[in-house]
Amino acid sequence: MFIIKLLYKYLTTFGDYLILIGHSLSRPERMRMFFKQYIKEMSQLGVNSIGIVLLISFFIGAVICIQMKVNIQSPWMPRWVSGYTTREIMLLEFSSSIMCLILAGKVGSNIASELGTMRVTQQIDALDIMGVNSASYLILPKIMGLMTIMPFLVIFSSAMGIVGAYGTAYLGHMLSPDDLTLGIQHAFNPWFMWMSIIKSMFFAYIIASVSSFFGYTVKGGSIDVGKASTDAVVSSSVLILFSDVFLTQLLS
Repeated sequence: MFIIKLLYKYLTTFGDYLILIGHSLSRPERMRMFFKQYIKEMSQLGVNSIGIVLLISFFIGAVICIQMKVNIQSPWMPRWVSGYTTREIMLLEFSSSIMCLILAGKVGSNIASELGTMRVTQQIDALDIMGVNSASYLILPKIMGLMTIMPFLVIFSSAMGIVGAYGTAYLGHMLSPDDLTLGIQHAFNPWFMWMSIIKSMFFAYIIASVSSFFGYTVKGGSIDVGKASTDAVVSSSVLILFSDVFLTQLLS
């Protein structure tokens, strides 16, 4: 009985999500206003996240390089192995999947709390009364803005991870910069970069749409806004992990 109720709850929530996204993806009524909101969301959700992305990527790149050098490097393996594995880890998983998990906490909670506050203060109801498609007006710019800026964040993350690895080579003297460069250049497959970008765009859609759903459908007061923000981050993170498995299998 409990399983049936739980299944019914999840299916109902998924149905409500599909209905809301259907309203959100309709053509904007005023394109000028849409582009204004679109630029604003790109700045708020993406540009303001560049600092945390660069900081985390730098230290993760440095740590990965150190771990590869200490735990994998041996006289039986080429000296460029540390640089090669650092590049592959940053490109294939960290800069797309792990970075999006981190952004799900920052961006997802921001979106959910913003829309949730608008819902409990009846600002969304006011838009509906005026005949405005509030779902399209509020949610579509967030989805499009985050999906547009996310590939750039992935590129910045990958580049800064490599910079962190070089910081280890030059400052930590863990390995020579020439060996690191040789490993980074060894057997580079450009498709891995494209695969990371494609995955990140799917993850950006998940973060923006799921967080918008939980914020837009809040019922209650300020306490419920906080709960919706937490649910948005958890649900986005779980969906990113699930979709990462299928996307990696599909794109590989």
